[in-house]
Amino acid sequence: MNHALASRHSWFEASARTRLAGLLDAGSFREILPPAESQPSPHLAQLDLPGAFDDGVIVGGGRLSGQSVLVAAQEGQFMGGAVGEIHGAKIVGLLRRAVKEKPAAVLFLIDSGGVRLHEANAGLIAISEIMRAVLEARAAGVPVIALVGGSCGAFGGMGIVAKLCSAILMSEEGRLALSGPEVIETVAGVEEFDAKDRALVWRVTGGKHRYLMGDCAALLEDDIAAFRNGAAEFLAAWHEPEPGLACLRARQSVLEKRLAAYASYRDGLQVWAALGIAQPETVPMLDRDSLVALKEGLPT
Repeated sequence: MNHALASRHSWFEASARTRLAGLLDAGSFREILPPAESQPSPHLAQLDLPGAFDDGVIVGGGRLSGQSVLVAAQEGQFMGGAVGEIHGAKIVGLLRRAVKEKPAAVLFLIDSGGVRLHEANAGLIAISEIMRAVLEARAAGVPVIALVGGSCGAFGGMGIVAKLCSAILMSEEGRLALSGPEVIETVAGVEEFDAKDRALVWRVTGGKHRYLMGDCAALLEDDIAAFRNGAAEFLAAWHEPEPGLACLRARQSVLEKRLAAYASYRDGLQVWAALGIAQPETVPMLDRDSLVALKEGLPT
């Protein structure tokens, strides 16, 4: 057996608690609202649906390479990591705590399909409150780093939340978008987007595509240790920029140019070719290091 592979622990396959245990310094994590103090969603109970004691998200504090951080980890194995009232309130409370305590960062382990439809308006309000709280933390000088590599990706409202964060670190297995593949297919038809075509889904929403497009700051291996090292290295070099209108206008200009250039495309292969990649069909087979080298060689 390959010992390097045997020692790896997949981020994609791990539970939220396993991810936290491997991400933070050993023994440093302290959970806020632990099992004995938490409560399941009352909305799910009214619908006779099973709840979870942590409502699908773990919040707390710990240390990353000796630095104090606050963390929120969504559990994709509970209702697809969907955000409900309690779930959202825990995340908002953590971000407001960050404004007061000024940790080195908030690490947001996103693994969610978006709003919990069972809770309707309560879930939508929760997403909006998370958005505001992320921006408030950043305005206070606390970087909010999104880590995306779970089985549910970052879709819907959580896709927007991820893009509001200071930076996104992804694995190839992670996915990031506004509407999920099944939603697009349901609304626009299979001719517009075939959700069963998994290769297409990853070419359009997966980590490699997001990295090539500049939507995530770093591409990591699907390994808990790689996420830990990547987050620590990124944070060590990060300085939260002062919020300002010029920065917003520059980002808006980038988005407008992207829409003009790629709006008619239906596949990542078309986008990669337009980016200047000579053999776009080889991108899915490239390992992380090869892809990073490829991006560095692209024309700016």
